[in-house]
Amino acid sequence: MSRTTQIFCVSTLYGAATLAAAIDADCFAEADRRLLLVCNNSATPETTPSVHEMPGFGPLRDHFDDVVFYNDAIRPFHPGAWSPRADDLPLFERYLRKLWALGDDRVELAVESLQVNPALALAQMFTGAPIHVYADGLMSYGPTRNKLDPLVGTRVRRLLHLDLVPGLVPMLLTEFDVPAQVVPTQTFTKVLSSLTGASGELPALPENAALLLGQYLSALNILTPAEEEELHVRMMRGAAERGHRSIVFKPHPTAPARYSLALETEAEKLGVDLTVLDSPVLAEALFEKTRPALVVGCFSTALFTASAFYDLPVARVGTEPLLDRLTPYQNSNRVPVTLADVLLPDLESPRDDTTAVPSDLLGPLITTIGFTMQPQIYPSLRPAAERFLAAHFGPRTQRYFKRRRLTSLGLPGGIPERLAFLPRNSTARRVVRRARALKKAVKR
Repeated sequence: MSRTTQIFCVSTLYGAATLAAAIDADCFAEADRRLLLVCNNSATPETTPSVHEMPGFGPLRDHFDDVVFYNDAIRPFHPGAWSPRADDLPLFERYLRKLWALGDDRVELAVESLQVNPALALAQMFTGAPIHVYADGLMSYGPTRNKLDPLVGTRVRRLLHLDLVPGLVPMLLTEFDVPAQVVPTQTFTKVLSSLTGASGELPALPENAALLLGQYLSALNILTPAEEEELHVRMMRGAAERGHRSIVFKPHPTAPARYSLALETEAEKLGVDLTVLDSPVLAEALFEKTRPALVVGCFSTALFTASAFYDLPVARVGTEPLLDRLTPYQNSNRVPVTLADVLLPDLESPRDDTTAVPSDLLGPLITTIGFTMQPQIYPSLRPAAERFLAAHFGPRTQRYFKRRRLTSLGLPGGIPERLAFLPRNSTARRVVRRARALKKAVKR
């Protein structure tokens, strides 16, 4: 009988901790060998530390028999950009089996972001291997971003996720009826606690400080560098207005140093003490050891771990304009931004905000957003989306939808109801296309 090797693909320390917690909670069956496959997906992997090179990795290493580096296996190509040609899949499977000493082992894969490389490339190369997907953040609550080949999607056994939004079931991969399984919160925080102890002494931080979380959104082309600097400044101003005189800024590991300089200038104007964390430490380590008085961010997953797992007060900044700026509409950050906007208090608004979306509408709202993002993948959700929009599209919910998008899908909230047949009318669509072509010709 052949041996079983489980290959766990990770690109972040947070994701590796999630897998370690899943193993500790017996979410994975026993295997003859557990292989940790590290991928460095940063824009410049040569200058950015990989997961197995980061402080605190030691306790995670103990969960696996071996650690291998995917970047070495496909060098000089980038993990996020490279995938083998269909005709070469058997060749690359034999290559990886030899390189990682897999032999004829039965392989199981545990990957994140199955819709894109490197996870998709691995799933294609190990044809027939059962796949377990784990969620490294909030995107699992949104739809699958691309239509997956059924030869890949039907092999997914389950979606492992943290209970970041209690009561909300992830939408990811539900088009293949993939069940969601929660990784126990207590087990996850225990793993994070072991990382904190192994990463060495944390820098001395002031008590009762407000912690600002940077995300480096300009790298995702969501904001310009200048807009992101201003976002950080708004975080500091809002914290100062709430009475916090000590501010700690945790920049994204790949963010430029000038972001910190802009905050230092603002700190002098406001008369607050600013501490900038230069070491690549997980935000969760700060939550446990320093217990900040307030955690501020935009739509970082760490805001939800702070609130749900560590019972810390949190606040968000700048989510509403982001909802309008995200392009295309299908951008996979749309659901994380929406969750932050709906569930977290606005740092710059009165605390007694009465315009919040009722908690019982959160699930239907996310379902409707998921359908409008990916109607071809989730056509069965149209009736639910129509019911929600007909009953609840209004001042508080309309920010989560684009009127043009609703119109193109023939949904309530788009064009007037008496004209709702037009988007589905082939003659009307043909007339619109001709009018647009004529308009372009006249401009020439």
